[in-house]
Amino acid sequence: MSSTFDHPTYNYSVVRAFTIMTVVWGIIGMGLGVLIASQLVFPEIFAGIEYLHFGRLRPLHTNAVIFGFGGCALFATSFFVVQRTTQARLFSDTLASFVFWGWQAVLVSAAITLPLGYTQVKEYAELEWPIDILITLVWVAYAVVFFGTIMQRKMQHIYVANWFYGAFIVTVAVLHIFNSLSVPVSTLKSYSVYSGAVDAMVQWWYGHNAVGFFLTAGFLGMMYYFVPKQTGRPVFSYRLSIVHFWALISLYIWAGPHHLHYTALPEWTQSVGMIMSLILLAPSWGGMINGVMTLSGAWHKLRTDPILRFLVVSLSFYGMSTFEGPMMAIKTVNALSHYTDWTIGHVHAGALGWVAMVSIGAVYHMLPVVFGRKMGEMYSVRLINIHFWLATIGTVLYIASMWVNGIMQGLMWRAFNNDGSLTYSFVESVDASVPGWGVRAIGGGLFLAGMILMAVNSYLTIRASKQQNAELVGTTQAA
Repeated sequence: MSSTFDHPTYNYSVVRAFTIMTVVWGIIGMGLGVLIASQLVFPEIFAGIEYLHFGRLRPLHTNAVIFGFGGCALFATSFFVVQRTTQARLFSDTLASFVFWGWQAVLVSAAITLPLGYTQVKEYAELEWPIDILITLVWVAYAVVFFGTIMQRKMQHIYVANWFYGAFIVTVAVLHIFNSLSVPVSTLKSYSVYSGAVDAMVQWWYGHNAVGFFLTAGFLGMMYYFVPKQTGRPVFSYRLSIVHFWALISLYIWAGPHHLHYTALPEWTQSVGMIMSLILLAPSWGGMINGVMTLSGAWHKLRTDPILRFLVVSLSFYGMSTFEGPMMAIKTVNALSHYTDWTIGHVHAGALGWVAMVSIGAVYHMLPVVFGRKMGEMYSVRLINIHFWLATIGTVLYIASMWVNGIMQGLMWRAFNNDGSLTYSFVESVDASVPGWGVRAIGGGLFLAGMILMAVNSYLTIRASKQQNAELVGTTQAA
């Protein structure tokens, strides 16, 4: 359906749809996160209501944030970037529309089935087999549209952002298919074809590479386009970006076993995961430095440009979390951190600090463009500024409280009396963790408040764009 916002060359309608749903799913997913964080502080919330139990809402939170918020941001930006960098329209408008509606159907299905208790009990891959099949169909259509657009590009060169998006699309397809192999026993129940330690290994081969390719490679594609564009300068080192790409995709795929230290997994496999995780620090920091150094000669823009602040702070959190991850993969450190809130803090340093902030910056840059305004011309710069500080303070409160909780829990669990008995019971460690959980809920609440402000700002920007467009059409017709 045509509109006054249609671009003469590019398909912006699907980009607009995914951009709006990025904000919507962000509020839903983060709202669920604040709710379940509050349940740990006030366990009596929704007591006795099985559909609102922590164990059912928690996977819905992760799916809504990762695949709803993060997924829609990746679809929106990849469709935007691939058109702008190839100077070609999307390969198929029909398939692009199917990708949008198919993905929303996946997310709505998750919102229905997970609270009802239908799950494969696999981290980040809980959805049952009929939904897995729909995901596969949507993903194939996505790949056809993306790579088809690159094949009809107007120039020979393929910009590095598209390399990262392409690797993310191909690798996630392989991960999803092999980890989701199962034997259906009813309409909404299936059992994995793998068993025991093999099932755990395949799951964390998928689980960590969902982090590596869905939540890292895809968003690095975002970074390599939007940081130079918002800065108004070329990427610091194009050669480094290519080295970063090949090193990252070569190493990341091996790091999954570090999730399974001190388990039934063979010792040599655990060691390989640890070593590869440590080596990963080099390409990760190479990419972070490349993004930050793109601001050389343009640091003064941070004083007046809150969108650029989102993008640069996201790179800082990316560098921090990609240092913390390899450190936590070291077996002696993992002996303290495993199963504690430190892991939760690490995950959210990457999820809130890196993934969410780079997505927010990209949306603020992109939304005015696809609605017919100038780049980054949101309705209110002041609201973006407030959002930035709410997001930054909220993230710091969240991860700091989880670091303190995690180290405290690890030390309490390994404290022994002279006779070899435990110094603290597990219940005592839970009781000691409650204040940290309260700070986490406050931090998450601040981040959610920022997302609500973003929704308001986005709505006002779209409304102003429609009014401006209507006035322009009226003036043209009068002339």
